[in-house]
Amino acid sequence: MQAIAGLLPFILMFVIFYFLLIRPQQKRQKQVREMQADLQKGDKIITIGGMHGIVHAIDESAIVIDVHEGTKLTYDRSAIREVVSKNEQE
Repeated sequence: MQAIAGLLPFILMFVIFYFLLIRPQQKRQKQVREMQADLQKGDKIITIGGMHGIVHAIDESAIVIDVHEGTKLTYDRSAIREVVSKNEQE
């Protein structure tokens, strides 16, 4: 019985770490993956470096961004931090 009581603080610490650190991080990673998978041509985005632009073309792993009057830059899909506004072409 004392062995279980001795392990109880470690088990409790693991449970606290899971709910305070690990689980929220997994949720954020899932949201980022979904956002990057849902990118469409015409979406206004911001890259992790702070570059603002509009999605011009999408490839399996790369994305072409129109940043200013025909200037196009190619980024990895993982470099997209957030979508500012979705394209409403439907």
